[in-house]
Amino acid sequence: MKGGRRGGGEYGRSNGRDDEGMMAQFSQIPTSFGHELRACLRCRLVKTYDQFRESGCENCPFLEMDKEHDNVANCTTPNFTGIISVTDPNKSWAARWLRIGRFIPGCYTLTVSEELPEEYQTVCADNNVQYVPPKRT
Repeated sequence: MKGGRRGGGEYGRSNGRDDEGMMAQFSQIPTSFGHELRACLRCRLVKTYDQFRESGCENCPFLEMDKEHDNVANCTTPNFTGIISVTDPNKSWAARWLRIGRFIPGCYTLTVSEELPEEYQTVCADNNVQYVPPKRT
């Protein structure tokens, strides 16, 4: 299976499909933990640049990172702090505290310091998806 397993929840729907045509339920796990890691500016999912280009963001398919490769650079950042792996977001108190409890299982960053560019915030609003900018410290 390329994009994960079956299913998908609210905000966590993927446009990646497995060999049986079922929707992905889990995010790809980063294939490297070096400088090529990036975090989605909307949901904070962490994958490599190439993984975002190949399959986009499983939580944010409307950002079309897999179709428009410039969107990977615009909607992700290499500047983030910490990583948490979440296997059951609905039951994880840490996932709820980080506001990722409705996303699919995967690796997430604890914080990003950059905001999603305004044009992509509009894309979120057009798709009735909430965008919460990072807190300023």
